[in-house]
Amino acid sequence: MRRPPAPPRLRRGRVRHRHPPPRRRRRPRRPDAPHPLHAALPQRPPHRERTPGDPMSTGTTASHDHGEPERPASGPLAPEDPGHTSPSRRHLLRAGAGTGLAAGVLLATTAPAQARTPEAAPAARAWPTLAALLDRSPHGLTDGEHALTSGYRFPGDGGGTLLRWEAGASDTPDGGLVHTPTARPRRGRWRQVHDGTVDFRTFGVLGPRTPADDALDAMAADPSVTRVQAHTDLLFRRRHTFTRSRLTLDFGGRTVHTGGIARNTHDNPFGAVFAFTGTTEPRRSFTHALTARVPELTDLYPVPDSGVFTVGEWWSVTCAPVPGGGPYERELQKLVEITEIPDSGHVRVGYLSGWELPAGRALTWVPVRPVHSVTVRDLVFLGAGEDTGTKDDEYTGSHPVSFEYAVDCHARDIHATGTFWPVVMRRWNTRFTTERCSLKNPPTVEYGGAGYLTQQIYCLDGRVSDCASSNVRHLSDLTASAHCQVVNCHGDGDDSGGNPFTTHGQYEHDLLYQGNSGLMDIANSGAPWGTSAKRITVRDHVCSWFVADTKITDLTLDNVTVVARPTFDKAGTLSVNADGAQLCGCTAVTFSLTRRSKRSTRPTTLTDCHFAPPAKSVLVHSAVDTPVHFTRCVIDGLDGNTLAGTSTLALTACTLRGSGPDAAPLTVTCPELRLRDSALHDTGLVLDAPEGTQRLSLDGGTRLGGDNAGHAYLTTGPHRPADAATHWHLGALRSTAPATTAHAALTTGVHHWRAPGAELNGGRLRLEPAAFRGDSTLVHAHCTENGVTREAVPEEGPRVRWTANLLL
Repeated sequence: MRRPPAPPRLRRGRVRHRHPPPRRRRRPRRPDAPHPLHAALPQRPPHRERTPGDPMSTGTTASHDHGEPERPASGPLAPEDPGHTSPSRRHLLRAGAGTGLAAGVLLATTAPAQARTPEAAPAARAWPTLAALLDRSPHGLTDGEHALTSGYRFPGDGGGTLLRWEAGASDTPDGGLVHTPTARPRRGRWRQVHDGTVDFRTFGVLGPRTPADDALDAMAADPSVTRVQAHTDLLFRRRHTFTRSRLTLDFGGRTVHTGGIARNTHDNPFGAVFAFTGTTEPRRSFTHALTARVPELTDLYPVPDSGVFTVGEWWSVTCAPVPGGGPYERELQKLVEITEIPDSGHVRVGYLSGWELPAGRALTWVPVRPVHSVTVRDLVFLGAGEDTGTKDDEYTGSHPVSFEYAVDCHARDIHATGTFWPVVMRRWNTRFTTERCSLKNPPTVEYGGAGYLTQQIYCLDGRVSDCASSNVRHLSDLTASAHCQVVNCHGDGDDSGGNPFTTHGQYEHDLLYQGNSGLMDIANSGAPWGTSAKRITVRDHVCSWFVADTKITDLTLDNVTVVARPTFDKAGTLSVNADGAQLCGCTAVTFSLTRRSKRSTRPTTLTDCHFAPPAKSVLVHSAVDTPVHFTRCVIDGLDGNTLAGTSTLALTACTLRGSGPDAAPLTVTCPELRLRDSALHDTGLVLDAPEGTQRLSLDGGTRLGGDNAGHAYLTTGPHRPADAATHWHLGALRSTAPATTAHAALTTGVHHWRAPGAELNGGRLRLEPAAFRGDSTLVHAHCTENGVTREAVPEEGPRVRWTANLLL
């Protein structure tokens, strides 16, 4: 009898079976089917082994069938092997680091496995340099085959890139985007694969020893290139003009050298190294006379036939010069977009005009194809003389950027030294920004148009911000421009010949300056351009000289500080045109108000300002024929100064202080001066209008005190005609004078004295009878005179009344 089998032995908690269970078999997949979990991922790089003559070639491939061992590839690239896999993303990105090839690499390595067929192009193969790739014979290459170089001249030099073989191409090689193999076949080119961004290093431009001109031209000529990048300093020897759009030149903060650059032409600020310009269509241009008045702030213009326009087109529109004006005096010169065609005789444009145009004035319309969506950014630019050691002129000098007939074109982070023409030159631009740019030490600030950071001519809707200049002619010049802003910009070194902020005076309008510092003048380039501007606002500005006294309408100054500087303007001048000017919170040493235009409907006012004018200077000039109102202003250091004008001058809650008890009093020649709730100390008022009636009103608690060189607070001057009537109204007035000083001293002439309720303390009162002859009148009633010496007063009579006064 056979013994039964022994039970299984237990070992460490496991049951050991004599016969293990059968393994579960997997269903085999097709060779071309991807693993479900790996279909969307790149394959692991196969083991690489060097093959003689084929650097960095793939030595083995892995089968897609699980459990099948690796087998040698049939060749360096094994295009006939369906199981061949491409290098990993990581390896390709490492080999082409810094070349902007991420998109191209991903395209080459992430295709699903099931899409790969024996007829598909092989994946990218790595080469150490471009020369090594080009030395390879083109025979046997497959159309669409990719190659990856690790460098241009040597591995790791940054010039590596991904290229694709195009068997039927015959393009002219350019050294970067298109390459011909060394064998120079008639057909077949290696073309750089990129995502729109191309690097100068992929053209072999690895530094400033190799001129970058050809590379730049090649990249800009290819519409598929939308961004040009630099990662090294560069040298340019030519001036480049581009008419293409949608391009960014990004220099990555590197230095651009221009020593030995080709000569410029005469008086050509558009001969920049990077010049972008649109084109015009003169054949379609036309000129017509306005059949009706075009009002201010309109966007609707009459035209003979609106059918010649299309919505979305751009046109330049220019009016004829102002009749009888300067040769360049035009109210309208802009690049505008057609936004609507409401009827057969009108077009609407994307611009609100700043000036009225009368019927009969001619308009010229020219169609434009502007460049658009261009940005030049992040570079340090050296003018040619900085490299050669010579002083540049208009021919040898260089400057980086110009835009003409341009829309949405920008300049950012450009820092220049020694440029002749403006660093950023613009004409016929609409919608633009110039940001974080700077200029220092141009070769001249005396040559007209030279030594600027930026100039804008006929420009709209722009912004200049966060810029700086040192020792330049202008930081920003806005000429015939509108709806623009200059913000947080600062100019120093403005002692010799330049002022950072200016407008030309060619009918600029609606401009804002905010948070800036540096000398400023507005509309001050001369009569040929019109010296006119409108609605310019300046806020939070600091400088040592501010001049805005030409034909500037509706000027607004808010918190403008002018500080005298011994190296430039010791007077610390603030000069303004009284045509709707409104100043608030401003400070200056010398203040001057004049009038050269009469276009505004708003009053001229000064509020919360402080001035300390030099002796004998004129604060309000005789040309001012409009009312001027000072409110809560302080004027210090008065000594023989003048308040002129031919209209009313009012001071409310103001303080006027003389430079000391020996200072000469204020001379007043305006026809009417009103002081309310104001204070005068160590000064006086001498009414000295050379003709006509003159009036003075002191009311609302106005105070007089201290002394002056004339020892009289109120009197008349030598130019006052003896037969001209002078009116004095002393209401709620408190006057406190030393014993030798007269509250009023009237000795001759025709006077009308009204003093209802004045308070006089100390001092003298001298009202000579000779001053109240003819039609003169005097009413001195309900006054308090405390310790006042009446030296001379007229006798009471029909035209003289002394009533209910309290004499102490």
